[in-house]
Amino acid sequence: MSDKNVSAEAAGGMKKELSLFNFFTIGFGAIIGTGWVLLVGNWMVMGGGPIPAMIAFALGAIFLVPIGMVFGELTAAIPISGGIIEYVDRTYGRTMGFLTGWMLLLGNAPLCPWEAIAISTLLTDRFAEFPALAWLRSIKMYTLLGADVYLWPTVIALAAAAFVIFLNFRGAGAAAKLSSFLTKALLTGMILAMGISFMTGSPSNAMPAFSQVKDTAVGSTEATSLIGGVMAVLVMTPFFYAGFDTIPQQAEEASEGLDWKKFGIIPALALMASGGFYLICIYAFGSITDWHQFVIPAVPALAVLEHINLWFYLAMLIIATLGPLGPMNAFFGASTRLMLALGRKKMLPESFAEIDPKSGAPKTANYVLAGLTLIGPFLGRNMLVPLTNVAALGFIFACTMAGFACFKLRKTEPELPRPYKVNGGMAGIGAAILAGLIIIGLMVMPFSPAALKPIEWIITCSWIVIGFVILFAFGGAKEPQKQ
Repeated sequence: MSDKNVSAEAAGGMKKELSLFNFFTIGFGAIIGTGWVLLVGNWMVMGGGPIPAMIAFALGAIFLVPIGMVFGELTAAIPISGGIIEYVDRTYGRTMGFLTGWMLLLGNAPLCPWEAIAISTLLTDRFAEFPALAWLRSIKMYTLLGADVYLWPTVIALAAAAFVIFLNFRGAGAAAKLSSFLTKALLTGMILAMGISFMTGSPSNAMPAFSQVKDTAVGSTEATSLIGGVMAVLVMTPFFYAGFDTIPQQAEEASEGLDWKKFGIIPALALMASGGFYLICIYAFGSITDWHQFVIPAVPALAVLEHINLWFYLAMLIIATLGPLGPMNAFFGASTRLMLALGRKKMLPESFAEIDPKSGAPKTANYVLAGLTLIGPFLGRNMLVPLTNVAALGFIFACTMAGFACFKLRKTEPELPRPYKVNGGMAGIGAAILAGLIIIGLMVMPFSPAALKPIEWIITCSWIVIGFVILFAFGGAKEPQKQ
C-alpha cells in the first residue's frame, strides 16, 4: 500500500504525501500570482525604466534568500505544521510565539480573499471588453468605496474560490496538484512573453537606463536618479516575494523518506526561481516596444499584446486570470496550518487543533478561512488595498523572528538534529536578521517611501489587540503544548 493511501489517522493525523517538487510549486505559486502581468508597468514607472526595476527585484531576492535558508534549517530540524510558532515559543516564550504566528496569519490570510477580488477585477476590466462577453458587466449590484461590483464576475470568482477551497478540504495532496499545474501555466506565460520580445522587440527599447515619465495611467516617476529608482522599487519587493514562507507551514505533511537536507534549500530555491521569473518578465515586456510608450495604458502588458496579436493577448489574459489561484491555494493551506498550530498550543480555541480523519486537513481552520475567502469577491477592488502593506509587515516581522529563533536555537539547543544548516553559519543567520530589520525599518519609519499609512497602522494595531484578547480568553494562562 502506498503512503498516499494510508489514512490520515494512521499517519499521525495528517497525510504524509508532499514531495520536494510539491513544496517548491507551493512556494513558487504563492510568490508568482498575477502581479507580473498587472503591475509590470507600475514597476517600470516607479523605477524610471525596466533596468532599475530589474536591479531592484534582483536585490530583493538576494536580500531575502538568507531568510529562506533560515526557514529551511528550522523546518528540516522541526518539521511540523505552523512550525514558526514552535520555533519562537521555544526560544522567546509563549507571548512572542503567539505574536509571531498571529502576525504571519495577518500576512497570509487576507491574500485569499484578495486573490478572489483579482479574478473578478480581470473579468470586469478585461474580458468584458469583448462584445461577446459584455454580459459580464450587464448586472451591476452596487458600488463600494468607488469600485463597481458586478454579478457575473462575482459569481465566477466565487466558483474559482470554491474550487480552491474544495481541494484544500480534500487535503494537501489535492491542493499541491493545483500548484503544480499553475506553475506550468505561469512558465508558459513567461515563455510567451520572451518569445514575443525576441520576435518583435529590441534591447534598445529598454533604454536609457533611467528616465522619468509623467502622468501615465499607472502614475509618474518620483525618483530623480538610477539609484533612487532602484530604491523606490526595492522597498516594495518583499510584498511580491511573500509566499516562500508557505513552504514550512505544511512540513508535517512531507512524504515519508523525504530528504530533509535537500528540503532545506527549497525556500531559497523558490525565491531565486521567482526572482529569475520577475527579471525575465520585466525585460521581456520592457523591450517589446519603447518602454516609455509601453507604460502609458493602465495594464501595459495586456495592452501591448492586444495590439501585437489577439491570440497572444487571449492566451496571456487566461494565464493572468488563472494566476491568482496559485497564491490563493498556497496561502489557504499555510493559513489553516498556522491556525492549527495556534489551536494545538491552546492559543486559539482547541477546536482549531481538530484534523479531519479522512483528508488530514484542519477542520475548523478550513471552515473559518473558507468563509473569509468567499467574502472577497463581494468587497470590490478598493476594499482590501490597505491590507497589502499590512500583510507585508506581518510577513516580514515573522520572517525576522524566525531569524532570531534560528540564531538562539544554535546556542540553546546545539544538539538538535539539523539535516540542513544555513550557509555561512551564524553570519548567514545574522544576515537574515539584518535584512528583516532593514525592511521593517523602511515600513515603520515615517520618512520612508514605504511607511505605513494611518489606516494601515489602525488595522495592524487592531489585529494585535484582537489577537491578545483571544489569547487571554482561550489560553493565556495555560502551559504551551510542546510539539
